[in-house]
Formats: sequence, structure tokens, C-alpha cells
Amino acid sequence: MNPISFVRRTALSLIRTDVRRSALLASVVVGAAASSASCSKGGSAAGISPQSMADALHAVMESDRTVYTKNVVNRLQNVENVIKASEHWQDDKALPLPAQMFRMGAEMVSKKDAGFTYALLSEWPVNKQNAPKTDIEKQGLKFIVENPGKNFYGEEELGGQKYFTAVYADKGVAEACIKCHNGHKDSPRKDFKMGDVMGGVVIRIPISS
Repeated sequence: MNPISFVRRTALSLIRTDVRRSALLASVVVGAAASSASCSKGGSAAGISPQSMADALHAVMESDRTVYTKNVVNRLQNVENVIKASEHWQDDKALPLPAQMFRMGAEMVSKKDAGFTYALLSEWPVNKQNAPKTDIEKQGLKFIVENPGKNFYGEEELGGQKYFTAVYADKGVAEACIKCHNGHKDSPRKDFKMGDVMGGVVIRIPISS
């Protein structure tokens, strides 16, 4: 088999496995926490609070996202020059961008009715659909930029349902992230540096009124 074809097949297999693993791990956390997280207005229960649940979920998401960005995309594209990452990855037979990988996991979890939703948003989105929409999202993204190292927590009501909403900083962790955003024609900001907050992970958990 052609070495490049082998690497591509291996990479795509890793991608599918990573999406399934992220969804499974998230579902396991939810299975242990969802019932207790929605028991009271303040979110405290005998089991786990919405904030603790969100923090645990984010730990899984951040770890998987960092591993995929550094060990798959950055290594294969920017270090070894084996295969590129592309927003048109299916047509180009390339790797999905880290943001696309993250969204695929979020979409899979949403289909499971797992008791929470999550998304990657930004004040400077390449894809305008990833801009903040609710007041809490806007406040959260602004907060994590202005308060390095801190998470944002709040409550909001959407469609008659009350939610605990957490926002976590999403930073540039590899050269691939920086080059993609700074060089993309649709990017509203082109001066990102390593370690900069480039967006935020928004986790939303329904709670009782």
C-alpha cells in the first residue's frame, strides 16, 4: 500500500474513533450526574452540581481537542507534511480541522439526548454561525478573554427552560491553529499568537426552575 494512503486511512480511523470516544466519555459523565444535577434550583444535590458536571465534561473535551490538534493535525500537516487539514476535508481527502472535529462530537452527543449540549464559539469566528448569540454567551466570551485562567458560569432561560451555562477558554495550542486563523480569508482577526484565547467552549446543562 502507498505509505501516504496508509497514513490517511490510519488518520481517518483515529478520527472516527476519537469522535466515538468523546461522545462515549461524555455520556458516561452525564449518566452519573444528570439526575442529580437538575434536582434543585441552585444545582446542588447529593451527587454532583451542574458546575462540577460542566467542569468534568470540559476536562474530557479539552483533552481530546488538544490531543487531536497537536498529535494528529499539527504533527501530520505542519511537522511531517504527510496530509493536510481542510474545511472541505471529505472532498479533499484531508483531515477535518480541529473545530470541525469538535463540532462532529457535539452533534453526535446532541442526538443522544444526553442532558447537556456544547459548542465552540468565538468573538472572532471564521464561520459566522459560531458567533455568540445569547447574552450569556457574549458575557462569557468577553469574561474569559479579560480574565485569563478563569471560567465563566451563569444561568439563562431559553424557550422556557432554565440552564446552567459555563464558558471555558479555548486557546491556540499549536502552530496549525494560529496559521489557519491568521491566514483564513474569512477570519476577522489575523494576529493570534500561541496561547491566545481564540474562542470559548460553551456547555449548557438544564436545571430546575
